[in-house]
Amino acid sequence: MTPRRWWQRRRLMCPEVGRVLQRYLDEELDEGLSRRVRDHLEHCRRCGLEAAAYEELKDALGRKAAPLRPESAQRLRDFASSLLNEERPSGQHSE
Repeated sequence: MTPRRWWQRRRLMCPEVGRVLQRYLDEELDEGLSRRVRDHLEHCRRCGLEAAAYEELKDALGRKAAPLRPESAQRLRDFASSLLNEERPSGQHSE
């Protein structure tokens, strides 16, 4: 493929990838289109970075936070209380 042809294909492919990227990441595309998008992402830095950002966001949203253990919650309360007590003028205590 000539550099000019590659550039034209790349330029035309980016909007196409943008339209199907989320479906690609959700594995909702047929094998042929999925292969074309995958090939494009390997060669187009801009689209590859966009896909990586989407994946990172998707992973972050998909993770569930572990519940806070009661002893950890109490340590946080104690720490917050100590900060409040340090900020008060001497002789004043929290209720």
